[in-house]
Amino acid sequence: MTAQLIDGTAIAEQIRAGVAADVKARKEAGKSIPGLATVLIGENPASQVYVRSKQKACAEVGIQSFGQTLPATVSQAEAEALIKELNDNPAVNGILVQLPLPKGLDEERILNTIRLDKDVDGFHPVNIGRLAQKGRDPLFVPCTPSGVMYMLEKSLPSLEGVNAVVLGRSNIVGMPVALLLVRANATVTICHSRTHNLPDVVRSADVLVAAVGKAEMVRGSWVKPGAVVIDVGINRVEDATRPRGYRLVGDVAFDEVKEVAGAITPVPGGVGPMTIAMLLKNTLAAAEMSDK
Repeated sequence: MTAQLIDGTAIAEQIRAGVAADVKARKEAGKSIPGLATVLIGENPASQVYVRSKQKACAEVGIQSFGQTLPATVSQAEAEALIKELNDNPAVNGILVQLPLPKGLDEERILNTIRLDKDVDGFHPVNIGRLAQKGRDPLFVPCTPSGVMYMLEKSLPSLEGVNAVVLGRSNIVGMPVALLLVRANATVTICHSRTHNLPDVVRSADVLVAAVGKAEMVRGSWVKPGAVVIDVGINRVEDATRPRGYRLVGDVAFDEVKEVAGAITPVPGGVGPMTIAMLLKNTLAAAEMSDK
């Protein structure tokens, strides 16, 4: 058995095309052009790549991009002052602070400074709190978990009653995606480094979301035959045969798991493109909120 490939690149392209069409319609109707501000603090090479890819994606769908860079030596007060300026800028509908931040900066305070209606990353404590509460809805859902759910909804007729296992409990992916699965009426187990009999717990999953940050940790023997596997991980492993000396792999041993699972996302080309697509969608939604 070889799993069906869940092509995140193709699904994301459909979402981006829809955003581009809606942005074009806004322009033609004389409405404001959506604007996204990216805040990069320090010189983390990976963060620089991520920010450039987001700015490029904005340009491709007609969203204005406001790139803001600060040195790693910036003070807490100076960082928060920049966020406040962006909060007050009517051309900026969404604010994204690229994580992780340099040491010495209080991440929670900086994220709390972002105005709730501009929190297109969905990390503000109020948005996360609303996500966790039955009967309440956040203004924005974090982009990667939102992308994961979109792919699952494309792959399954319903999530109601399925056994879902989330491997990883980060604030960025693991916990929000678990909350979203609960909202979809799945039965959810959250696993982590201290989970007893981890392979057995993972093997119970009809749906597995792997977001633990360890290269190829999930083996084929861990996966229930026919399960849907969403691999959020992206890890570099040395590979002398590649021009750059490394290759990218997920948290799942793809070649093993694809022979067991019913459907699986690749790395790269799975969750990654969905994250940016959902960021564009959230930015458009923020612009639409500002119309009201």
